[in-house]
Amino acid sequence: MDSAEILVLQASYTNPVHAEAICLVLNHYAEDPMGGGQPLPANVLEQLPAELARRPHAFSVLAFVGGEPAGLVNCFEGFSTFACRPLVNVHDVAVVKKFRSLGLSQKMLQKVEDIARQRGCCKLTLEVLEGNAVAQGAYEKAGFAPGMFDPAHGRMLFWTKSL
Repeated sequence: MDSAEILVLQASYTNPVHAEAICLVLNHYAEDPMGGGQPLPANVLEQLPAELARRPHAFSVLAFVGGEPAGLVNCFEGFSTFACRPLVNVHDVAVVKKFRSLGLSQKMLQKVEDIARQRGCCKLTLEVLEGNAVAQGAYEKAGFAPGMFDPAHGRMLFWTKSL
């Protein structure tokens, strides 16, 4: 595909085209084995853009190829107490299957980095499944590396508690 056909932008949650694209790409990701293998409930997809818009520290980056929704990165600003500066947590990175291998994740992550720098952030963070070698390769290519803690203490674990 011609790179002129690729558009990467910060989403506006109130723009109906952007809202629909966010839901379409996120649901595509949820249906993928790396996203859990199940579609998102209709009420989640209905409410998601408005709920994201209510959160001032949320932002999303979309990629379109030939006008079609092709990629999404959802981000949330946090805060590094050690640096006393904001940070951006990359929460979801998704590329629709038929648009993979076009470098969309690199382009979207660069846009995220640009936004984070504009906000004065000290770093980007993300979580990735240990078995997702493709995503890990994309993140390494974008300059990410595993957390920088003393390996003698073991690997960083991601824990959750459902409420």
